[in-house]
Amino acid sequence: MTEAIPVLVAGGGPVGLAVALELAHQGIRSVVIEPREEVSWLRPRAKTTSARTMELFRRWGLAEQVRARAALPVGWSDRAVFTTGLLGREITHIDHCFGLDLTGDHRAAEPGQQIPQPAVEQVLRDTISGSPLVTLRTGWRVVDLTEDEHGVTAAVIDPHGQAQRIRAEFLVGADGATSTVRAAIGARYEGSADERPNYNIVFRSPGLADRVPHGPAVHYWVLHPTHPGMLGRLDLADTWWCIAQNLPQQAGDADPLGVVRGLVGADIPAEILATDPWKAKLLLADRYHSDRVFLAGDAAHLNPPWGGHGFNTGIGDAVNLGWKLAAVLRGWAPRSLLPSYQDERRPIAARTIAEAARNMSILAPELSDARLTGTDAEFAAVRARVAEAVHRDKSGEFHSLDLVLDYTYQGSPLVGARSGARLPHHWLGPGESLYDLLGPGFTLLGPAQHPLIGPFTDAAAEHRIPLHVVARSGHRLTLIRPDQHVAWTDTEPGTPREVLRRATGYPR
Repeated sequence: MTEAIPVLVAGGGPVGLAVALELAHQGIRSVVIEPREEVSWLRPRAKTTSARTMELFRRWGLAEQVRARAALPVGWSDRAVFTTGLLGREITHIDHCFGLDLTGDHRAAEPGQQIPQPAVEQVLRDTISGSPLVTLRTGWRVVDLTEDEHGVTAAVIDPHGQAQRIRAEFLVGADGATSTVRAAIGARYEGSADERPNYNIVFRSPGLADRVPHGPAVHYWVLHPTHPGMLGRLDLADTWWCIAQNLPQQAGDADPLGVVRGLVGADIPAEILATDPWKAKLLLADRYHSDRVFLAGDAAHLNPPWGGHGFNTGIGDAVNLGWKLAAVLRGWAPRSLLPSYQDERRPIAARTIAEAARNMSILAPELSDARLTGTDAEFAAVRARVAEAVHRDKSGEFHSLDLVLDYTYQGSPLVGARSGARLPHHWLGPGESLYDLLGPGFTLLGPAQHPLIGPFTDAAAEHRIPLHVVARSGHRLTLIRPDQHVAWTDTEPGTPREVLRRATGYPR
């Protein structure tokens, strides 16, 4: 017997779980298939949840839960320190990193948060476990799929090795870099890889934090000619992560403790908890969908971690795709809405990959100078030059709010000619965000007496489009999409009916 559901999500990492949560937010049931029984805690992967992703978590009511699970409080540090070694001499530092300093700032409803990806994933799993609209099946995997005019049939393997079939109206492939779904629809990666090897280590070293002379920092960049890389804390106890750059796997595997000691700059006692060799990839799927199958997250794009954008880009995919699938399944948008997912999200991924590539072009090995580890006179002679290079070439990696908060869907067929950006944020009062007033569907924001409010509500009712009206003086009449991006303002042409039909994907 074949099970039938509205949406099947292949892959239960943070992006797949986010797709399911967005669908549930919109009232749509889904099943998530994930091979891993448990979250892998010893490979922390992404460590920065951006301000924009935290805004989207707030939209689901999860921002505070994410912060409560974070071992590093958001106010702990927003600094990146560049040094000759964790216990060595400071060269320079960069403040206000990753939007971690945005608490109470009008620019965003949430600051960024330093938290390992597994902790975020566990929050999402726990939330889904309490949702009647989402079923997470761990130990299962999708092995093949067939698509027809009316839906998708997925061949899956259950935890006992038995073959099963699941029938869905739509399928989302959030199954990572080696995506079975991407291969099944004939999509392929385009791009390149960086051949420089990197070596991740998670280690425990009691008392190490007390010896660090530089104060709290989210990153410590080690500009050492023979031990270049970076370190950071995973908690406020004894657990750390590090990345050794230009280090082949064979050398890392042979002496991981020596790698840690080289980055620290002292023969510290340390317990190696996990290692992970890798090379950076800059890859973008040539297409994001077939007729009823869609790609999200790493299945659609891979970029180097420098700047912390990969996982966050995937969460943006999930929200954009999720509300559109829900709109079609609930009958208030046509199927012609769905190709706009690729139209809007693929350029964002391309821009993110380009930004990460620029960040990757100059890393610790390129900034290192042998004189930094020499005499005091040699250090002083070269320090200013290296510090200037750091602030010139690396500042954009840590200060990227233009990419995080200001990306736009301008040019999308769904929005007006001057629209597409995220709704400008501001605080209404202590802890009360403008975003908290928005509905899960479309929102019409503007003066209570605006003459177009009535025609908009009538047009929305005609097409069964969920429209929440927020009367606020001091705002232009603005139509806001479910993902908090602006679809139209009253500075642009179009009748309410025309605007709503365009915003929901009806052909012009």
